[in-house]
Amino acid sequence: MKILHTSDWHLGHQLHGYSRDVEHQAFLDWLADTLEAEQVDALLVAGDIFDTANPPASAWRMLYRFLARLAKSLPQLDVVMIGGNHDSPSKLDAPHELLKAFDLHMVGGIHRLENGALDTDRMLVPLSNNTGETTAWVLAVPFLRSADLRTDNLDENDDRLIKGVEVLYGEITQAARKLLAPEQAMIGMGHAYMASGQLSEMSERRVLGGNQHALPASIFADDMSYVALGHLHLAQKVAKKEHVRYSGSPIPLSMSERNYSHKILVVELEGSEVTAIEEISIPRRVDMLKVPAKPASLDDVLAALKALPDDELPREQQPFLEVHVLLDKPQALLREKVLQALEGKSVRLAKITPHYPQREQQDSLQHRRLSDVSPQQVFALSWNKKFDGEPTQAMVDAFETLLTQVEEQD
Repeated sequence: MKILHTSDWHLGHQLHGYSRDVEHQAFLDWLADTLEAEQVDALLVAGDIFDTANPPASAWRMLYRFLARLAKSLPQLDVVMIGGNHDSPSKLDAPHELLKAFDLHMVGGIHRLENGALDTDRMLVPLSNNTGETTAWVLAVPFLRSADLRTDNLDENDDRLIKGVEVLYGEITQAARKLLAPEQAMIGMGHAYMASGQLSEMSERRVLGGNQHALPASIFADDMSYVALGHLHLAQKVAKKEHVRYSGSPIPLSMSERNYSHKILVVELEGSEVTAIEEISIPRRVDMLKVPAKPASLDDVLAALKALPDDELPREQQPFLEVHVLLDKPQALLREKVLQALEGKSVRLAKITPHYPQREQQDSLQHRRLSDVSPQQVFALSWNKKFDGEPTQAMVDAFETLLTQVEEQD
């Protein structure tokens, strides 16, 4: 059989106030075409379907329009989608029964039975090949929050949250093995930060139920044929394992991701063995520019901006532009001067980043906009100013726990 792995769509995303709907629609159209051309048997979407827990109606319409097209053009296609840390578990679970009737399985969060046992039936999804034969079982485990885990009766030396994740994956793996017939594959799914994973600046965090510790690849059993992961936006292998992978996001979600090669992964299996993993590059609909390549004086920057081509493009197709300017001190009317230099240019100004070399040597966060720094950086700077030193690991862990709790409440 053949499965396609993608993740981190972030439908409804905005980049510095600009809608990404055109780019997302272009990706979904391309993805539907690819699914049809490749004659894929199953589509796996590993979390962060939406950018926020309360996505706009346009994002839901985009998703349902895509699923409706697949139901018509590929009626035998199995679709499995799990929730990520950006998604609302309850909102994704709401249409579960309706979508399930069309072999579209959306698992927003985990559920437990009245006795506290894990409801594994909801997360174990059979996959069929083009002859209708069940050839694999998917462990559709969504993003795990601290409340999802059972950390009682664990050794006091264990990291309780990491061990809680290991226990949960162990439970669902055991349930899957009871269903597996000979020659059927076991496919894992997850949305988490794994050890050795490469993060992208300003787009991702080390999420794990309130703890910034990375998950070890050992949480996935050796008899899993493939593991489809989401959360990191750069396509990459985990712990150098060919069969444990992040597909990455389909479009760059911050200016720091402009050089990423965005991909989908097509995995072919014979029985329980993976015979091929093909990386297919996703066409980029809208470019991202950094002018100049390195911070320069204001005069040089303005000259470089005026030298940009005068291509006439529709607004939604114009490249996003990040401007880096070297300054001795704050410059009055900086944005107005940059916009004047860009008059008539087919670009969308996303961000102006001023650099103050002397001050940056003293404090790397001084004179940077709050939107350009992470909560962890602000916490570390505040701690340093108040206590003249770095926060302890215990304090960093405690801050990460509080940050995740606030985000989950929001």
